[in-house]
Amino acid sequence: MELKEIKQKLKETRDELLEIVNALNGDQLSKRKEPNSWTISQVCQHLIKTEELYVMAIKKGLKSTEDSFSENIPQWELLVDRSNKIEAPDIAKPDAEALEGTEIIEKLTHSREKLNEVLNTVKDPSLLSRRYFVHPVFKEMSLMEWVKSLYLHEQRHIKQIIQIKDGI
Repeated sequence: MELKEIKQKLKETRDELLEIVNALNGDQLSKRKEPNSWTISQVCQHLIKTEELYVMAIKKGLKSTEDSFSENIPQWELLVDRSNKIEAPDIAKPDAEALEGTEIIEKLTHSREKLNEVLNTVKDPSLLSRRYFVHPVFKEMSLMEWVKSLYLHEQRHIKQIIQIKDGI
């Protein structure tokens, strides 16, 4: 998959998320489906934090001056299959406080702008396939795989948001 296609998937996925969040009120954003589960606001906070962390990882990977190759092929089905629970690292966990819808949208927009800034600085997109950085779940991944996993991760959480919305 080329960067142009991945950027389109990122845009489509984010547009879907923003549409869902825009349609929810503060009560819906802050309710839990189950006592120990995340609220929709917290899921969105997690997505914001994750995107910010991905931007840092991609920047670090781009600083490398050597091409590398990894035999590791990420198991994307683990990412998109919601029946497979993946514990978020502490650094990507949401805060307890609920954000308002406008604040969520503002922060999602800002984190995406930062991602696009980094991707737009890459003169040779093939560099993203030749540079690697270690992911906490999928281990060593090319930067292109990092970018791809971002929209897949967001699609996973859109499903979660819909389940929460339908269950409250």
